Amino acid sequence: MQKTSMKTTGTALLLSALLAVTAALSACTAAPASSAPSPTAQPSSQEESAESGKVTFTDDLDREVTLESWDTVVSLYGSFAETWELAGGELAGVTEDAVEERHMDLGEGVETIGSVKSPNLEAILALDPDFVILSADVATQVDLEPALQESGVPYAYFQVDTFDQYLSMLELFCSMTGRDDLYEQNGLRVQQQIADITALAKEEETVTGLLIRAFSTGAKAKGADNLAGVIMEDLGVDNIVARHDSLLEDLSIEEIIEEDPDYIFVTTMGKESAALEALESGIMANPAWEGLTAVKNDRVEVLPKDLFHYKPNARWGESYAYLAKILYPGLTEEIDDILAQE
Repeated sequence: MQKTSMKTTGTALLLSALLAVTAALSACTAAPASSAPSPTAQPSSQEESAESGKVTFTDDLDREVTLESWDTVVSLYGSFAETWELAGGELAGVTEDAVEERHMDLGEGVETIGSVKSPNLEAILALDPDFVILSADVATQVDLEPALQESGVPYAYFQVDTFDQYLSMLELFCSMTGRDDLYEQNGLRVQQQIADITALAKEEETVTGLLIRAFSTGAKAKGADNLAGVIMEDLGVDNIVARHDSLLEDLSIEEIIEEDPDYIFVTTMGKESAALEALESGIMANPAWEGLTAVKNDRVEVLPKDLFHYKPNARWGESYAYLAKILYPGLTEEIDDILAQE
C-alpha cells in the first residue's frame, strides 16, 4: 500500500512537535483520558477496507479516523498489540509491556518504543508509521495527540475494559487485514463460549462476593468498572460493593462483616508478592477477618493476572470459565466441554 501524503512533514515541524510533547509530558497529571468516551471504535463499512484499501471509523475519543495504509503499525499498549496480531496484522513497534507482561514473541525487526506511561515519541516517528494505536485510558498517551496530529501520523485511541469492547476492536482490525477467519476464531468463538457459560450460571443460586484489588501500599474494593468485576456480574455474583460505595476508597472490615460475602476474590497490581503482603498486614490482620464466611469456608481466591488483570483478549472465555468453576463447582465438567468445542 502507498504511504499517505499526510506524512510529508518537514524537519522543523517534527522538532516542534517533539518539543511540544516533551513539555506536555513533564506537566502531565493523572487526569482521566476522556470524561465521556464514545462507543468502541467501529468501521463505517465492514467491506470498505477490503474493497478500496481505506477504512473510516470513530475512535474512543470521538474522533473520526481514516486510514489508507497499515503496513507499518505501532502500538503503545501490549494488549492492543496482541489484538492487532490476533487479527493477522504485523507490528513495527511496541511498548515494553508487550514482552514483560504479555510475553509476546515479537521476532526480529520489532522495535521497543518505551513504556505504556512513557512512550518515546521520537522512536515512534522514526519508524514512519502508517498507524499508531493508543490507549484512551493513559493520560500520557492522550497528551501525545497534539504532536502526532502536527506530525501527520495517522493514529487512533481505544478503550477496552469488557469483552464486547475487545470484540469490537478485533472486528475493526480484521476488517482492515481481511481476515474474517481470525475474527471467527478469536472473537465469535470466544463470544459463544461466554454466552454458554453465563447461561449455565443463570440457572444457579445467586451468591454474594467481594472483589479486592491489592497493591503494595494498600487495597480497595472494585465493582463493574473492573475486568474481574464485570465477569463476576455476568456470572450472577451479587458484588457487595454495589451497596457500599465507600469500599471503593477504603476497605472497612465493619461493612464487610455486615454483608459477610460468600466469596472474596483478590486481584493484584504490580509485584504480586508485595501486594499480598500488604493485604495480609492490613485488613487480613484484623481478628474479625477470620470470622468471615468466605474465610472459614476457604473461599478467598487470588485470581491469576493473565486472566483477570491484563486484558485476556482471545482468552476471555477462559477467564469466565475459571471464575465460574470456582463459584459453581458442580458445573465444571460442562464448562470444560464448552471450552473444548471448536
